[in-house]
Amino acid sequence: MAKRDYYKVLGVDKNANADDIKKAYRKAAIKYHPDKNPGDKEAEDKFKEAAEAYDVLSNPDKRARYDQFGHAGMNGGAGGFGGGGFGGGFSMEDIFRNFGDIFGGHFGGGFGGFGGFGGDSGQRVNRGSDLRIKVTLSLKEIVNGTTKKLKINKLTACDKCGGTGAKDSNSYNTCPTCGGSGRVTEIVNTFFGRTQTVTTCKHCGGEGKIITTPCDKCRGEGTVKAEEVVEVKIPAGVGEGMQLSVNGKGNAARHGGVNGDLLVLIEEQNDPDFTRDGNDLIYNLNITIPTAVLGGEVEVPTVDSKVKIKIEPGTHAGKILRLRGKGVPDLNGYGRGDQLIVIDITVPSKVTSEERKLFEQLADKPSFKKAESVKNQNIFDRMHNFFR
Repeated sequence: MAKRDYYKVLGVDKNANADDIKKAYRKAAIKYHPDKNPGDKEAEDKFKEAAEAYDVLSNPDKRARYDQFGHAGMNGGAGGFGGGGFGGGFSMEDIFRNFGDIFGGHFGGGFGGFGGFGGDSGQRVNRGSDLRIKVTLSLKEIVNGTTKKLKINKLTACDKCGGTGAKDSNSYNTCPTCGGSGRVTEIVNTFFGRTQTVTTCKHCGGEGKIITTPCDKCRGEGTVKAEEVVEVKIPAGVGEGMQLSVNGKGNAARHGGVNGDLLVLIEEQNDPDFTRDGNDLIYNLNITIPTAVLGGEVEVPTVDSKVKIKIEPGTHAGKILRLRGKGVPDLNGYGRGDQLIVIDITVPSKVTSEERKLFEQLADKPSFKKAESVKNQNIFDRMHNFFR
């Protein structure tokens, strides 16, 4: 199912400020909260959708990337919600924990407290940390898209205990502090009266149980260091500094739970022939003086192959020719940029005596007596004028 526009999810305008977005999210979260809509799968999905939209729109960097690239800028086609969103690996409890500030630090309020999703135990679901890796791509890989196999050193679930950290199923005791619930209730007398707060049990870390006999391989952690080859699909049209996310390919969680994500930072490799400007590619073409004067046909490279182009007679240095559709594909699928060919004329630094005589004869001809005025502009100034 296609993702809905985040602004429409929260019911705000694209120019909405931070306060408007926060208020809209609070309203949606209260309306679709699982405790208020027990057993309602549609409400649960809308609750998660609102949390995902707020995660992006409340973060200036993510919001700017979303405004520019849409949903593709968030996941890059790499199988997950980019930048540490709520795709796939996050539970409802993660949403409660990460967005508790919207509700004064205790998400759930009048809806039955912080029970977490899927039951009332309140036991904490551990989540592994994210891993970040940089991938350098050639221009051809960026234009055509590619699949990279990355060798990652990471924490994986211990194969001996299955990631539990315990020797066997009998190596646990119920936490004496929280009684197995994973949370503790504190009542404090204040000037405003008695207040009650529910927090994660510090003794068991919210797990509700204590390991009595740890696994001798992972020493009770549930994770071990290992090497894994991760296959990452990189879509065509990515750019420098963009981040893709592969759900569940980060570090394994302590004592089981949800794996972190693998965050892939894109770096563009300098190309010897082309300069990238957005989705357009710039190529500098040197032609000879005779070709500039008389015209002709020359061969130029593109990212995919070589093509022949026609040079009109009387072509000046600085003229820009365009090959439509030979640039970089748009990440959102809106076509492909162009290849812009900037003409330069090769002037020989040395000539023979015979060549000198020929040029001296030409210098006296009417067509060569007056130099035509060409503005002194750099490539990007010329391009700006080219598109006006």
